[in-house]
Amino acid sequence: MENENMAKKAAPAAKAAPKPTKLTAAAKPRKKSELFTIIADHAGISRKQVAGVFDAMGKVMAVDLAKPAAGKPKMFVVPGMMRIKAEFKAAVPARKGIDPFTKTEKMFKAKPASTRLKIRPLKALKAMV
Repeated sequence: MENENMAKKAAPAAKAAPKPTKLTAAAKPRKKSELFTIIADHAGISRKQVAGVFDAMGKVMAVDLAKPAAGKPKMFVVPGMMRIKAEFKAAVPARKGIDPFTKTEKMFKAKPASTRLKIRPLKALKAMV
């Protein structure tokens, strides 16, 4: 009987999501923590989740761009933002040549094989600027 007379407790009201702060241009490049906080506020998720998304994107990017073969560049696209391309650049042996400034014969150093990264903006990013 005692339980029937007691008023039921009201369920706790769901907290309203805080309104994201207005974005303004930064005077200097934003730090990682600032960027994660802004994204978390606007997406309505935690900073840990934002960090997880960036970590996962970094892993996917590393796999997609790893070790390109000669003539077969690897590519990663951030939708609506940019295209990142990794190209293999073959080794260049040492060679004799003419120095364009002094017009004397010179031995140019050998260059090792390397991977070159090229980042191209996509249409949506170009439209933002």
